[in-house]
Amino acid sequence: MTITVNGQKHQVTSSPDTPLLYVLRDELGLRGPKFGCGLAQCGACSVIIDNSSTRSCVLPVSVVTTPVTTLEGLGTPERPHPVQRAFIEEQALQCGYCTSGMIISCAALLEAHPRPTDAQIEDALDGNLCRCGVHTRIVRALKRVAGLSA
Repeated sequence: MTITVNGQKHQVTSSPDTPLLYVLRDELGLRGPKFGCGLAQCGACSVIIDNSSTRSCVLPVSVVTTPVTTLEGLGTPERPHPVQRAFIEEQALQCGYCTSGMIISCAALLEAHPRPTDAQIEDALDGNLCRCGVHTRIVRALKRVAGLSA
């Protein structure tokens, strides 16, 4: 199988029923998506597929037919994505485990809705769990990028 991740084509040797998360981490060496719950309930494994935040821990690699974007594909340390920059400026992380999934969900939301409503923000982040409790900073970061007041 061949999949496109962060703009590059990759030949995948995993079994077709292997979750995309394992392919991203084990075959491609990407560390942005994390294993959290394995049930698509926490958001730590989120990637962007078809402009939507998608849980990679339950998605068989065989059904991936369109490009995948991980945290590593959004920006670089030298040129971070606006959401990544806003997370840094708002200090929207503590332990950092949920951060990749949160950033992915925010980036996908802003792509679909550049000036999201509070309801759209709540809906987009609803499936992302943060045990450290920095949700208010995450929302501030997202609103900063959208040019909305927090």
